[in-house]
Amino acid sequence: MGILDNLERGLERVVNGAFAKTFRSGLQPVEITAALRRELDTKAAVLSRDRIIAPNRFIVLLSPSDFEQMSSMGDTLIDELTRLVAKHAATQHYQFAGGIKISLKQDPALAVGVVQVTSENVSGSVTWVAVLEIAGKRYPINKSRTIIGRGTEADITVDDSGISRKHVEILWDGNRAQANDLGSTNGSKLNGHKLVSSALEADSIITIGQTSITLRLLPQAAGEETTSPAQAPAPGGFWGPRE
Repeated sequence: MGILDNLERGLERVVNGAFAKTFRSGLQPVEITAALRRELDTKAAVLSRDRIIAPNRFIVLLSPSDFEQMSSMGDTLIDELTRLVAKHAATQHYQFAGGIKISLKQDPALAVGVVQVTSENVSGSVTWVAVLEIAGKRYPINKSRTIIGRGTEADITVDDSGISRKHVEILWDGNRAQANDLGSTNGSKLNGHKLVSSALEADSIITIGQTSITLRLLPQAAGEETTSPAQAPAPGGFWGPRE
């Protein structure tokens, strides 16, 4: 199965559930994904044998009605598009001059169902925004230590009888993440294996009780623009061994 099929499957999961009824007809989010993928592949420039620079700023032009429909998903759609662009670039060994930014704009001249994408390379530093997905909701990680549990003293409270009051903690230093079980009664799992203490990678899944927690790491532009392009570093693990 090709990379485009993988990207489309990933985005289809996002529009299921709460957003499924919104997109029964008309423009589908996967069509935006396909347009972004084509833009990346078309504009990627070979600078040397091991360096291919792709655009990192995108404007997605839509008809007014399509724009209104897609905008109803809010940040969820933009976050997922950003993640999938980063994944496609990694698969194709593209590099970025700075953080990825995707904007939706309406163009009255476009017919319903038509997508146009413009792009450019913008140099700048990159920061990684960490988000936890739990039971269909997204919780940005805004502190170095986030406790998840059933009790009110937890930073993120989950209503699950199989979870301890303070069950697991997520440590985050702005670039890398780690998960630690806090001596919970029923234990924790990371990607199906017992979790005690382990570094986390993007899209890692932690299971506590009957609840799944997914870590998303989204590349965003940060700081002032620079004159010399630098590859956006991929986040990795820290603070302890992998399981």
